[in-house]
Formats: sequence, structure tokens, C-alpha cells
Amino acid sequence: MAYLSRLRLTNFRNLVHLDVGLSPGVTVYYGPNAQGKTTLLEAVYLLCIARSFRADNEREVVNFDAAKAGEQALVDGTIEKDGQRLRVIVGYQPTQRTSQDTNGLAYNVRKEIRVNRLRRTAGELIGEVNAVLFSAADIELIQGPPSGRRRFLDIVLSQADSVYLKGLQRYQRVVQQRNQLLRLIRDGRAQGDELAYWDDELVREGAQITWRRYEAMRELTAACVRHHEDLSGPEEVLEVEYRPSVRLAGDVGEVEDNFREALAAAGHRERAMPVTAVGPHRDDFSLHIDGADMGVFASRGQARTLALALRLAEAEFLASVRGEGPVVLFDDALSEMDSSRRHRLLEKATRYEQVLITTTDLDQVNDFFGARANYLYVSNGEVWPSDKDGNVGDKPVSGQESDQHAGQETGKAIDESA
Repeated sequence: MAYLSRLRLTNFRNLVHLDVGLSPGVTVYYGPNAQGKTTLLEAVYLLCIARSFRADNEREVVNFDAAKAGEQALVDGTIEKDGQRLRVIVGYQPTQRTSQDTNGLAYNVRKEIRVNRLRRTAGELIGEVNAVLFSAADIELIQGPPSGRRRFLDIVLSQADSVYLKGLQRYQRVVQQRNQLLRLIRDGRAQGDELAYWDDELVREGAQITWRRYEAMRELTAACVRHHEDLSGPEEVLEVEYRPSVRLAGDVGEVEDNFREALAAAGHRERAMPVTAVGPHRDDFSLHIDGADMGVFASRGQARTLALALRLAEAEFLASVRGEGPVVLFDDALSEMDSSRRHRLLEKATRYEQVLITTTDLDQVNDFFGARANYLYVSNGEVWPSDKDGNVGDKPVSGQESDQHAGQETGKAIDESA
């Protein structure tokens, strides 16, 4: 069992000072848009995945006024796991730049991760506590570009297996080096036979990734089909097809052989592009209902239901592989569906230890949970206690004075462990 028991934020977007307790079960954060609800889930996700699900550049998470003053942003979480307590701190320290970018930001950030005061890499943090995020943007998993579906697979498998994550990181470095060499060959500054070493590396690492994705897709597909039928009924027949750029075979050794053949066939095309044209960075998967490709023909409602089924399959897969359920996050993901389907979704999701939900419409959730959930109202970066009917308490759950003290303690924890 693993869950987040406390969250402290300092200069994290519009949440300048926040210190809130969390508990197992369901917590609903509600209130108007742009008040900090999504930022709370972003912070929780970051503590699990070591990256934001919103920011294109990590400096975006630092409060703008704090960054101008050179102050760091801190995400500090306490995690209860198997009877032990972990304190995870992710810090962002603004650093000076010589010029502004198109967003007017004249700084970069230095990111640092610590677990129980020991410095860790992002790869070492991923998998400590797993998270699955349901978001309105998940429709892009169905109708968006292949890169989003590859990212989905990589995040699932990286949380499930640190060996996969390390192999993926090695593979990405190989592709980068090989692409650089292809450009040099095109420009006449390197010889074609210099590719041999990088071809061997590409094949070895890439075949392992392809095979692991193939194995995972079999489990994810079975779960996705089952969840889709539960959400939408048996009338629509769903099929999921993994489409690797390298032909699959009976074992990983045969995949390596096929990989080499595909590289040889793509040689002239690669030199002209010049980029690596074959490998798991070109993979995709597609979803079909009654034979129709949903990436092309799905209605918005169909696409949303398919995305929900994928996320439920992700949670089930992680729980099966890791032996403990993930923290489940719903970021405004319950709109645009009828109450019956929403109830079936929530019934499935709330089987896990900790579920955090954001919504602008309290009626979307309290008709299902009633008094079984914790309700918190979010306004202007502050979190207020509430009941299921929207009656808000007189004081926020953490006062400004105690928040500042918590932020100072967090900063001190990083400084002392340096």
C-alpha cells in the first residue's frame, strides 16, 4: 500500500505557500477554474513521475514573482509506503540567462530531487509510488499523433520496470548519437562504415524495448477491451493493434534480426533525411471498433470512452506488476459523460488506495460519493474544508503563517542534505 499523506508547496505556480494533509480514499478538490486545483494534482504527479504533465519547460512551474527574486520552487511530499515513510522533495532553483525567450522568461531552472535527504535522479524516483492521470486531454491518446501513444507506453512501462526505463534512456542516447553521425555523413564529414557501432547499439537496445512493449500491450489490450465493454456496453467490438516499426517474431533474438534487415533497407532514406528511420521511436498502436480506426473515425464521445478504458487498463497493469495500486488522479476528466457512465468509471477507479479528483461541478461527484469522500474547496491558491453540499469552512486548511514555516523547513531540508 502506498499513498501521499502530506503535500507542501512553495512558489509552485500560483500556490505560493501551501501545506495540506492527504489521506487514503477519495479527496475531491472543487472550485472555479484557474484557482489551483490542477496545480495540486500536477504537484502530486511530479512527486511520482518526476515531471510535470502540463509544462513544456520546467521553469514554467516556478512562480513568476519568486523566479524574478531568485527564490526556488519546492514540491515536498510525504509518502507512506509498506509501513515506511518517504519524504520526497523536488526543487527548482532559477538560474540567470543572458536573454529572454519568446515568453519573456529570462531564466532557466536547476532541478534537484531528494528522497529522505539523499540526492536522486528522476529515473531513481520513478516507481517509488506510481500514478495514473485521467485528463480531458487524454482524447489525444486516441486522435492525436503517435508520439503521445509512445509516451503513454513509456510512462506505463517505466513505472512498472526500472530496467525498461534504463534501457529506454540508453536507446534515446543512441538515437541522438546516430542521428548526429548521419548528418555528418550527409555533409561529407564522416564515413558510412562508422555507423556499424551505432547500428549494433540501436538493434540491441531497440529490440528489447520493442519486445517489452509487445508483451505489455497484450496485457493492456485485454484490460482495455474489458473496461471499454463495461463502460459502453457489448455493442461495440474493440480491437487494439500494436504497430512496431520492426516486424515482430517469436522471440527478442528474431526481433533483432528483423531490426537489422529493416535498417539495411532504410539506409539510403536515412542518409537523405538524415535521421534514424527505424526503431521503437517510430512505433504506434491503434484502436479499432468494428474494424474502423478510431484515430480517424471516432466521435468525441467514443474517443473519450476509449481513453478512459486505456487509463483504467494502465492502472490495472501497474497494480498487477507492482503489487500495489497507483495513486489515481482525475483532472477535470468527468465532464461530457452521462451519470451512468461516470458512476461506472468511478466505481472502477475508487478500488485503488488513493484517488484525487478535481472538478468545477460538485454535482458530478457527490451524487456518487456522498459523504464517503473528503471535499476541499480551492480558491485563489488556498484550500478550504467543505462538505459534500458545498458548505465551505471559515478558515483554510493551512494558514499563511504555518505555510511559510513549512516552506522554510522544506528549504532547510534541501540545504542540510547538500
